[in-house]
Amino acid sequence: MTDTAVLFDMDGVIVDSEDYWVDLEREELLPEVVPHADVSVAEITGMNYREIYDYLEAEYGTAVSREEFLDLFETAARDLYTERVALLEGFHDLLAELEDRDVPVAIVSSSPHDWIGIVCERFDLEGAFDAIVSAEGIDGPGKPEPHIYEHAAGEIGAPVTDCVAIEDSQHGLESAAAAGSTVVAYRIDAHTDLDFTPADVVVDDPDELRRTVLELIG
Repeated sequence: MTDTAVLFDMDGVIVDSEDYWVDLEREELLPEVVPHADVSVAEITGMNYREIYDYLEAEYGTAVSREEFLDLFETAARDLYTERVALLEGFHDLLAELEDRDVPVAIVSSSPHDWIGIVCERFDLEGAFDAIVSAEGIDGPGKPEPHIYEHAAGEIGAPVTDCVAIEDSQHGLESAAAAGSTVVAYRIDAHTDLDFTPADVVVDDPDELRRTVLELIG
């Protein structure tokens, strides 16, 4: 049985923002927010940034207020998405091939709608998706819990178990797997030492990703 819809994570998949986020979080944000603790970037990667603050406060205690933390992230994000990131090579062509096959597509992201909107406008992706789901717009916890993928499948009218999910982070892989989707792990340099156990397939470059997705949807 082939899958019937494709759900794309944004950061690290559609755009190479994780390359920038990892450096920024390791070198600037985490040292300022939890200067007394040695926190791995992997602990927070794939989480919604508002939930990141709650996690850091609960686990380590924070040296800045929630408002200051959100300001740090939002300022960094606007610079990153408007000036720095690049689109996945061949992504427009992949979307066109999926459209030709009448395959619904969605963005399933921990980033807020404002950041997703910047990416869609900058890279001419407005109107390209059947649904855009942000962790901030769901009733329930974000990644690594399954709710966001279950919600996205409902938005496009497909059983979540019939969806292909493309993810690059540990939390993302776990979220999609917990929802029961077919999980494609897109391996990127920004994330090392990932446990790929939740993934059904691991791919290493845009061409392999394209071939795998098209094969899975039949």
